[in-house]
Amino acid sequence: MTVSTQGSIHDVLVLPYLNHAIRMLESGYATATDIDNAMCFGCGYPQGPLATADEIGAAAVRDALLARFEETGDNLHKPAGLLTQVAGEAGTFAAVAGDHAKAPELRHTIEKIGVVGTGTMASGIVQVFAQAGYDVVFVGRSQEKLDGVVAGITKSLDKAIAKGRSDEETKAAVLGRLTGSTSREDLGEADLIVEGIAEDLEVKTELFKDLDRIAKAGAILATTTSSMPITELAKVTARPGDVIGMHFFNPAPVMKLVEVVTTDLTSPEVDETVRALSTAVKKVPVSCGDRSGFIVNALLFPYLNDAVKLHESGVAIAEIDAAIKETASFPMGPFELLDVVGNDVSLAIQSELRNEFGEPGFDPAALLVEKVQEGKLGRKTGEGFHTY
Repeated sequence: MTVSTQGSIHDVLVLPYLNHAIRMLESGYATATDIDNAMCFGCGYPQGPLATADEIGAAAVRDALLARFEETGDNLHKPAGLLTQVAGEAGTFAAVAGDHAKAPELRHTIEKIGVVGTGTMASGIVQVFAQAGYDVVFVGRSQEKLDGVVAGITKSLDKAIAKGRSDEETKAAVLGRLTGSTSREDLGEADLIVEGIAEDLEVKTELFKDLDRIAKAGAILATTTSSMPITELAKVTARPGDVIGMHFFNPAPVMKLVEVVTTDLTSPEVDETVRALSTAVKKVPVSCGDRSGFIVNALLFPYLNDAVKLHESGVAIAEIDAAIKETASFPMGPFELLDVVGNDVSLAIQSELRNEFGEPGFDPAALLVEKVQEGKLGRKTGEGFHTY
């Protein structure tokens, strides 16, 4: 495959991404607004994929994808049925949005929050809730870990003060809402408990069994997993209707998106409460089901994987990164983003998507596998697709 122009790079990488988003809408997995909000607030894109498809024009997207499909035979390049329909009707995806009719409301009383974990994500979630006025009990394995959470939040608040975005009074109020503990038993009075520990199903399963024992009746048990099957966590409890995904993005105090992930067992009241709570803490909630990748990762990582495959075909990394930033106005080129995310993380997610959807076009790029095998994981190791 020869790609010599920025327009061609755009078509090779962006059009399949738009097609994936249209298929997601077509399947009823998420609404048009939630899909677009997910990519805007989760990735910093200037607009979402469905708004982009409307801007380009459904017929133009369909025709360009048909040309790609004829060239590659890849099912992922075959225009989605909904795309063909909208193009034939000269319509828009905004017109088939099917969005929530009204703003969500708190169906459960939420006053005290519990957080399990002391890593970067968990600490960020603690800060989000404390800044929003909630008392937060956070649990870690040692006093040193707990002190690290407070130190990190203090540093973050001091930066906000230095930039004129906060003051000492607010800082004192936020820190005053924090209670650290090395005992899970102290989560017993929390109205919502958010789990933010390692991405290990066995470890999370053990935790949810324990939380089911500890948490009071009616408490919501949430996980911020980006990859584990939430249904499996729900099934080890005696309260599967109270279990839900609340996937924050890193760094949680900064990133606006929360993917609210329901299982077939999650009660509608818990779903609505978590969406309302996300709004109350100044986040943008989007709704989706318990499936690998949720919205953001399911759309983002195939695009990143395609970029690696495009480079394998002979197109320079610098040319691809520059073209995407110029033609799609994405904040980072795909290889810059791969190095930030970590090639090991990217490979793991892409492998999950391949297993979930069974699409041969989702096979991880050989060069991505090679980078991971060589330990060239990106910024965290000093070298990935770029050298740091």
